[in-house]
Amino acid sequence: MCSVEKEEFSRTRQYLGKTQSQMAQLLGVSLKAIQSFEQGWRNIPVHTERQVLFLLTLERPDAKQSKPCWVMRKCPKELKRKCPTWEFQARHLCWFINGTFCQGKVQESWQKKMKICRQCKVFRNMLPAVKIKVVACKCLCLCVWPVIPRSPFVNC
Repeated sequence: MCSVEKEEFSRTRQYLGKTQSQMAQLLGVSLKAIQSFEQGWRNIPVHTERQVLFLLTLERPDAKQSKPCWVMRKCPKELKRKCPTWEFQARHLCWFINGTFCQGKVQESWQKKMKICRQCKVFRNMLPAVKIKVVACKCLCLCVWPVIPRSPFVNC
């Protein structure tokens, strides 16, 4: 797990205006799990990461007006027609759906997919209109989390 995830999970929760108890209920986990995520005692599961990122995208009032990923990425017709994002008209939620064609092929896992998504303008445009910190972590991935005001990462 990335250290930024551990440190920024709490700030993201606060950005969403939720207490630990409210966040636990929203994510369908225990209060102890939220406390463990924020302390770094427990890894943040993939399904929880997906939910948190989805909730952050809902904070963007203009998200529904954004261009579909296949337009932003200029996907060729033959690839677009095979992609579940286009099939389900998910527009800007390509990062949320497994089995999408990223960089010309389907990614094998959520982790591999998100490594690509975190560098993609479609994904980055969907996060709230706050500063975004992209950092290379010790585990050699790029993490994207909102830089919440008063965050120690603002001046990095």
